[in-house]
Amino acid sequence: MDASEDGGRAGPGGGARTGPVLGEVGERGVLAEVFAALADQPADGVLVGPGDDTAYLRARRGAVLATTDTMVLGQDWRDDWSTPQDVGVKATTQNLADIASMGGAGTGLLVTLAAHPRLPLAWARGLAEGLAWASRRSGVPVVGGDLSAAPAGVVMLGVTALGELPDGVEHPVLRDGARPGDVLAVSGPLGRSGAGLAQLLDGRAEGPWVDYHRRPWTDLGQGPRAALAGASSMIDVSDGLVRDADRVARASDVRIDLRPGAVDVLAAGLDGVPAEAARRAVLGGGEEHVLLATFAPDAVPSGWVPLGDVEACGRGEAAGVWLGPDRLDPARGGWDHYGG
Repeated sequence: MDASEDGGRAGPGGGARTGPVLGEVGERGVLAEVFAALADQPADGVLVGPGDDTAYLRARRGAVLATTDTMVLGQDWRDDWSTPQDVGVKATTQNLADIASMGGAGTGLLVTLAAHPRLPLAWARGLAEGLAWASRRSGVPVVGGDLSAAPAGVVMLGVTALGELPDGVEHPVLRDGARPGDVLAVSGPLGRSGAGLAQLLDGRAEGPWVDYHRRPWTDLGQGPRAALAGASSMIDVSDGLVRDADRVARASDVRIDLRPGAVDVLAAGLDGVPAEAARRAVLGGGEEHVLLATFAPDAVPSGWVPLGDVEACGRGEAAGVWLGPDRLDPARGGWDHYGG
């Protein structure tokens, strides 16, 4: 895919360092660049879009899904690794995957940028280009947001996604519905983002796993598909398989037994990654954003990969995740914002 198709991936890591900065063009100048980049995006269901005090959206179902995520420079991305377009795509993916994990489809995005005055205007434009690329690919428009100044060196992006359930789904799919006898399945590959992060930390700047870490994307339509298939619980893999499966297990008060063979098959799919590193990436790699769900054994959708089995907890046994004879500690893998 070339730069025009991927939202500008060919650009330099931190955006151009020449040209005006935010403090020189002011809020009006920044918004003019952002609105120009967002001009060609879906508008279905948007009655009033960016430019007024509040967006106005059509809500077909009379109920709305809402989620939000925040990304901070130096904490959630590095400018020497990621273009601003990458940041826009990643922020969109992580929010829309949360909507999908409830069985829903996105209807609109609200975006907040807080940035220091010396940030290049080209960076803000690149961010908007990434958001626009993701908007076109997902069919979910950016409908508004906010712009704020921040202290020196601070760049923070917040995205709120709105969504709704598809026809035929009366209730969102929650984390607490896994039942003994269910099968745990995943909607796509695992470990790509974790493998890419490890390669970046090792000094590798190119490769498919590096690209996926910078710009994760997933089939968002699998969320509604799973809900229509009768998924009993669902979550997106944002913080690692073990952490997120453990969240389902604890919420549902069940034991989840991962199938070693299935983990090995997923690890083998990470071409060029040593076996042990691939296994760690599958079990603990975050920012994958594929969907993890439980189904009755005869209801797993085609294309989903059965990954484990849901069992009742034994006497005195706490809910959690096992791999073979070993109970897995969610704190030893995956992502935690405070390292715990």
